[in-house]
Amino acid sequence: MSLPYAIALAEARSCLAAVADAATDVYESSHYERVLIDLDSLHPFGPALSPITGTKPELLDRMEAAVDHTLNLGEGDLLSLELLLVRATDPR
Repeated sequence: MSLPYAIALAEARSCLAAVADAATDVYESSHYERVLIDLDSLHPFGPALSPITGTKPELLDRMEAAVDHTLNLGEGDLLSLELLLVRATDPR
């Protein structure tokens, strides 16, 4: 895992965790927690979570940009990252 990839992954992870923490109900929170668990299962040994703040739309935009960045780097499981991005931005 390259440093730019790890940084982008940490950004995506931090945004998902912040959205889950700020959710208005248990179902929304559970949805984002499951997406976060799926992201962690793709990379069980890194990177750690860092505190992050913002509104839900801001955090989801940052998370999307971070995942897009990891996709552009061409590392990791690209299909799983793409599916994770869809699940995070469309919580139906």
